[in-house]
Amino acid sequence: MIDFLMISTRSTKRGVIEIYPKFIIKKSSDLMIRGGDFYAIWIEERGLWSTDEQDALQLIDRELDRYAEENRRRFDSDIKVLHMWDAESGMIDSWHKYCQKQMRDSFHMLDEKLIFFNTETNKKDYASKKLNYPLEAGDLSAYEKLMSTLYSEEERRKIEWAIGSIVSGESKRLQKFMVLYGAAGTGKSTVLNIIQQLFEGYYSVFDAKALGSSSNSFALEAFKSNPLVAIQHDGDLSRIEDNTRLNSLVSHELMTVNEKFKSTYANRFKCFLFMGTNKPVKITDAKSGLIRRLIDVSPTGNKLNPNDYKDIVKRVGFELGAIAYHCQEVYLSTPGMYDDYIPIAMLGASNDFYNFIVDSYHVFKKEDGTTMKAAWEMYKTYCDEAKVSFPFSQRIFKEELKNYFRDYKERFNLEDGSRVRSYYSGFRTEKFETEKNPAGENAETKPTSIEFKEQESVFDKECETCPAQYGTDAGTPGKKWANVKTTLASLDTSQLHYVKVPENHIVIDFDIPDEEGNKSFERNVEEASKWPPTYAELSKSGCGVHLHYIYTGDPARLSRIYDDHVEVKVFTGNSSLRRKVSKCNNLPIATISSGLPLKGENKMVNFEAVQSEKGLRTLIKRNLNKEIHPGTKPSIDFIYKILEDAYSSDLKYDVTDMRNAVLAFAANSSHQADYCIKLVNKMQFKSADTSTAVKNENAKLIFYDVEVFPNLFLVNWKIEGEGKPVVRMINLTPSEIEDLMRFRLVGFNCRRYDNHILYARLMGYSNEQLYNLSQKIINGSANCFFGEAYNVSYTDVYDFASAGNKKSLKKLEIEMGNVTEKELKKKGFSDDEIRIIKAGTHHQELGLPWDQPVPEELWTKVAEYCDNDVIATEASFVYLKADWTARQILADLADMTVNDTTNSLTTRIIFGNNRKPQDQFHYRNLAEPVHDLDEETYSFLAEACPEMMERTHGEAGSFLPYFPGYKFENGKSTYRDEEVGEGGYVYAEPGMYGNVALLDVSSMHPHSAIAEVLFGVKFTRAFRDIVEGRVSIKHEAWDIVNTMLDGKLTPYIQKVIDGEMTSKQLADALKTAINSVYGLTSASFENAFRDPRNKDNIVAKRGALFMINLKHEVQERGFTVAHIKTDSIKIPDATPEIIQFVMDYGKRYGYTFEHEATYDRMCLVNDAVYIAKYKDGKHAGEWTATGTQFAVPYVFKKLFSGEDIAFEDMCETKSVSSALYLDMNEGLPDVSEEEKQYAKLLKELSDVSKLEDPMTDECQEFERLGKIIADGHCYRFIGKIGQFCPIKDGCGGGLLMREKNGRYYAATGSKGYRWLESEMVRELDKQDDIDRSYYDKLVDDAVKTISEYGDFEWFVSDDPYIKELGANDADVDSEVPSWMPPCGEMKYATCFDCPNFHNDKFHMDCNLGYDISDVIMSHSMNPPEDNPNEEYLPF
Repeated sequence: MIDFLMISTRSTKRGVIEIYPKFIIKKSSDLMIRGGDFYAIWIEERGLWSTDEQDALQLIDRELDRYAEENRRRFDSDIKVLHMWDAESGMIDSWHKYCQKQMRDSFHMLDEKLIFFNTETNKKDYASKKLNYPLEAGDLSAYEKLMSTLYSEEERRKIEWAIGSIVSGESKRLQKFMVLYGAAGTGKSTVLNIIQQLFEGYYSVFDAKALGSSSNSFALEAFKSNPLVAIQHDGDLSRIEDNTRLNSLVSHELMTVNEKFKSTYANRFKCFLFMGTNKPVKITDAKSGLIRRLIDVSPTGNKLNPNDYKDIVKRVGFELGAIAYHCQEVYLSTPGMYDDYIPIAMLGASNDFYNFIVDSYHVFKKEDGTTMKAAWEMYKTYCDEAKVSFPFSQRIFKEELKNYFRDYKERFNLEDGSRVRSYYSGFRTEKFETEKNPAGENAETKPTSIEFKEQESVFDKECETCPAQYGTDAGTPGKKWANVKTTLASLDTSQLHYVKVPENHIVIDFDIPDEEGNKSFERNVEEASKWPPTYAELSKSGCGVHLHYIYTGDPARLSRIYDDHVEVKVFTGNSSLRRKVSKCNNLPIATISSGLPLKGENKMVNFEAVQSEKGLRTLIKRNLNKEIHPGTKPSIDFIYKILEDAYSSDLKYDVTDMRNAVLAFAANSSHQADYCIKLVNKMQFKSADTSTAVKNENAKLIFYDVEVFPNLFLVNWKIEGEGKPVVRMINLTPSEIEDLMRFRLVGFNCRRYDNHILYARLMGYSNEQLYNLSQKIINGSANCFFGEAYNVSYTDVYDFASAGNKKSLKKLEIEMGNVTEKELKKKGFSDDEIRIIKAGTHHQELGLPWDQPVPEELWTKVAEYCDNDVIATEASFVYLKADWTARQILADLADMTVNDTTNSLTTRIIFGNNRKPQDQFHYRNLAEPVHDLDEETYSFLAEACPEMMERTHGEAGSFLPYFPGYKFENGKSTYRDEEVGEGGYVYAEPGMYGNVALLDVSSMHPHSAIAEVLFGVKFTRAFRDIVEGRVSIKHEAWDIVNTMLDGKLTPYIQKVIDGEMTSKQLADALKTAINSVYGLTSASFENAFRDPRNKDNIVAKRGALFMINLKHEVQERGFTVAHIKTDSIKIPDATPEIIQFVMDYGKRYGYTFEHEATYDRMCLVNDAVYIAKYKDGKHAGEWTATGTQFAVPYVFKKLFSGEDIAFEDMCETKSVSSALYLDMNEGLPDVSEEEKQYAKLLKELSDVSKLEDPMTDECQEFERLGKIIADGHCYRFIGKIGQFCPIKDGCGGGLLMREKNGRYYAATGSKGYRWLESEMVRELDKQDDIDRSYYDKLVDDAVKTISEYGDFEWFVSDDPYIKELGANDADVDSEVPSWMPPCGEMKYATCFDCPNFHNDKFHMDCNLGYDISDVIMSHSMNPPEDNPNEEYLPF
């Protein structure tokens, strides 16, 4: 355990054991405090210190979790770990108090020496990072070429001396800094970039101007990480106000550091400064500390050819270790070379006095001395001629001149004996010695291309003793390496073989393709020639290139990927080199030590680096490639940790598509597979909350559609508005996708398809990868979605469509085409909107299969076809504007975006930001009575369901209704000897009925949730506000609405009053939310409304059990229950009393019934199909059909409504899950007999393998029949959905077929007829060719069905329904009784025959509560004569 931490426990009032950290106040060897705050912590498994405070917090959390796991069995109570990451736990405050107030500064500066990548470290090294290359001699050819061009030998030596001082660790004792001074484009940044590569992680960037400023108190903040090197590419020290800070920094003096928001502290910085500038450093005088500290470097001005430059700079990256080694040798050979160096060039560029000395150089040198008076006169003349703005005074001049002479005498005797005052002698000529640099530009040179020849292989010689074996026919090694005795020398290397090379032997594999995707020999040779020269050979294909190197570092640490199509192959363990030698060069195998990509450090994750799902994916991929750690178990632990961190943060992500890859990786662990698999099963591959969109209301609204083929990626889009053109983009690049995403994108089902395709392309997916992803999405594969992609769009039309409008785009196109302009105007659409809607109704299929590559000459045609979907998307957006308004209202209420789903919006409105509201949920067994209710719940129910709570229920006296005998076992529910549907109760007694009351429970599922207080009082109250608010809004009861949802609805009331929206629009928005809730309570996926205990769908089940009880109650009162459908009941021959009974009975359970309608007559065919005629109300005399058979427009109009038949009534919409085809086989040979023979042969064939041998009789016969059958068909691809008309024979129609697994079957309901797409029928004016016999048969079938239950002619007539006759011919003569019992029932001849009549004969009432005395007094109703001796009341 870390030495400053002690883990403690405490018990809460509720008995929960809390495990929390205590921090020990003592000097720690694991923790460093600097400036009264955290500085660094020792990470043992990494072998380095970390300055990231997040690492400290994660270490503490890890210790807490480990303690909890190890001691869990010791505690009898629940355990709660107070993590550092949990702000509410208060532990982070304790930590900050500990670091900032309780601990004193105790630290050692980190990273004061270079650590190379293979160096072992301990605490005392005080290292937090490592370089990624070894320090060793090696090839310097690229570096030599670069430096010899940009700098002279002397200037280059300065740079190498400075670099060498840092490498050797001596720079911290030197008081020097370097300025690369020259014009733009002369190589300053090139050298500084190399220095940055050499000291990656050990340098920081500083602001030279801030260092020279007297007012910038935070200038040293850039050095807070205590770098060994500080760099500024384009600095400015031309106007130094105060060089004190710069001098102190370069001299490594103790300085006071002031960081923002932190206490000051003292530190001695040991960095070496490099600055590039095109402005001279201001050196005020010859005594300036800058003169003896500054080393200036000037370029030659020579330049490399741009192509050479790019190539050489890239190659330099491979030579870092050799460069560092070389520079160290330069420094160590002459460590004091620049002790007395004077920056002559810089002095001349910035110091007027120095320029005066230069101007007088020859005079001073010749005389080797001067008097003060003579020099002063020369200086005044120079200042006048040179226009010096601020010349020195004589006093200052006197002192400054001393810096250029070795001796100064107040009195001096000249050689002629004369005596002078103020004499300077011994002129310092060394300060002015310079070296001329050559000028000019080198001619272009090209890297030597690798020459491949058929010659003896160098590799074969050098590795002749290595184990080797031939490849099998399958192209794999034939033996385990432990059993291989042969060596490479014994093999014919021109054949495919495998070699077990030494582990430090690596191969760089070039597989670069050309424009067509084929491996390109030319490109591979060109790229490989840019690498350090070494032995090379062609790959097995003859187009790839393999470069062979001996790697001086640890091969296990090399990353496998260098660049696209360039791979680093490492042969560790039992892996081996696959070869087939054809051509090679004759160079020896070279050594390489740097420039190759290394796997990441084995370090703890700093979660701040994972800012997005993309970053999270990258980390997971790196672990799967073992770039973080070579072992499987540590990699799985790493993935688990980063996912846990991501889940506990605010990052919205979904990487469930990577789960299988992680699971497969875990299963491959040699010794820890079980552990790894268990850990994968615990991983949080998806955030608790879905990704939220960014609001960007100012961007243009764009409708778009994506199409993907194996070789073609299309995005078509248009700006909103009638007449705007559709833009077609073929095979977009990631940058084009990024540009498109700046708009507000609107798609159709784009959240589940198009967005993810766009996002995948943005991440660099190829066309082939896009196609594979597309197929996964279409086929419903799990884990194929990107979390961040959901919010690529502004909104999704399919997603915001209400339940009744959720249908495919093609079905919507058909629906919009069938709605007349008159009907659209009636619905409130403007003329512009109608034109947009009608423009999107031209349903047309492409005619090309989606799983086949598209010929390039057809790409434009395909793009044109996709225009239809874009236009249709805009049309559906306008057509569903009521749903769009509802979505906008919900988004506003939830303070979210219109791209958030209805489910997420509803969740936010009801639960706010509570991620786990389930702790407050209520759930019970509906079969058991409830005897205990807390006061809050009881009060809520008394308010919400007063009639339910005013009495107890059942024999047990339950507070809440219960259903004794109800059972839920093995996924099935039973109650009162019936099986209850899991989604609701359905019951039917097919027949023909009259005077049918349709009674419907208002919002049954929502009221079931309310009556059960399903979400706890707080959240159920919010839900009830929405349910009741919708009703109040419809009635514009604004005073009530104002009090709901904590006043959130108040702003919308004003909008309704001001006419900005209608009350219906607001009510519909709430209805959308209400409908969402039930779906979420019964959903199988995790969501805020789902209660894990709710196995039997309690919301729907409560309503179903109630409807069963209601059915029995109604039947017991002598009435027939014709039909129950979830929340509605149909009672034939209903009386006002039975209707009132049903309404009262519902209130006992918390339900409110509405008398929706009364049907004068109804024919019920089954529990889903009926036809009925309204008796009264605004629809009196109109017919209504439910279910397919009678709702077919042609049938409905022909038999019932009597309306004229329109073209749209003779159009049939057909859809399949696979694909529809029209077989346009009219005029083609009849091959039905051959098809029968083919099917028979296939059925009788015992050995299917015979079909694969072309020489067998069976194969030849199948081939013969296949050709004949193919000639008899002409399949035209339609798609998954289409609208068709039946067409008469000989009029150009085709058989409508569905394809499955390469075979064709008649589409459902199409057999026996020919079909043509309805749009084609309209365009070709073929309405007269429609085969009406198809519809006439449907009419005949409907008549036949109705006739099974009664007299069809009476049913469709206007003759009245008479109860006594039932659903029969009402024209027959019959005697109608002149009396009617009060209940309205005529099932019995007298009330005495009714079982509900009291048997004691002394009461004039019955069990139904009716008083029949008036009936008896006015009509002759004789009692049954059971016993003549029994007394009866007189009548």
